[in-house]
Amino acid sequence: MTIATLDLEGVLIPEIWIAFAEASGIPELRITTREEPDYDKLMKYRLDILAKNNIKLADISRIIATLEPLDGAKEFMQWLRSKTRVVILSDTFEQFASPLMAKLDYPSLFCHELIIAPDGSVADYKLRLDDQKRKAVEAFKSLNFKVVSTGDSYNDLSMLRSADRAVLYRPTQKFAEENSDLPVATNYAELKSAFAKFLDE
Repeated sequence: MTIATLDLEGVLIPEIWIAFAEASGIPELRITTREEPDYDKLMKYRLDILAKNNIKLADISRIIATLEPLDGAKEFMQWLRSKTRVVILSDTFEQFASPLMAKLDYPSLFCHELIIAPDGSVADYKLRLDDQKRKAVEAFKSLNFKVVSTGDSYNDLSMLRSADRAVLYRPTQKFAEENSDLPVATNYAELKSAFAKFLDE
């Protein structure tokens, strides 16, 4: 029995914060977990920028509504879901991801939640569970599933290292070099091939 766990942003959909940074003209928001592995530090930095620029959730949601899954992502997910169970483990937020889930045919998603103030501003964030990606993989393994995972960034590393098989998906050169024992897929065809080998074992 197998289950696949996937990161969301950078693997199936564009990086939401980068998309908003480009649309809003605030380049400081381009920083992601690829550059800053400390998630709490990164989120406090982001929240501070949002507050200073008086940005509301509605402003971000308007940009998210224009985003589409990465080219080939929907087809890859259809193939993967025909082969095994699939859960997306993401450090994004319900308020961000929900509109995009329809475009991926509503896969299972475990993520976090934003705390929204009465005026619509983003007051804070609430983790569903600290280090949820690793803990989810370990929970699946305790249920006697073999787990195959993919991700692209530092916040995926505990998930990848806990899985039975792991593949880096389009990582930075630095991240790939730091984890040179893990195979790298640069497109969905390569990721499909890597997953298929494990799923057929």
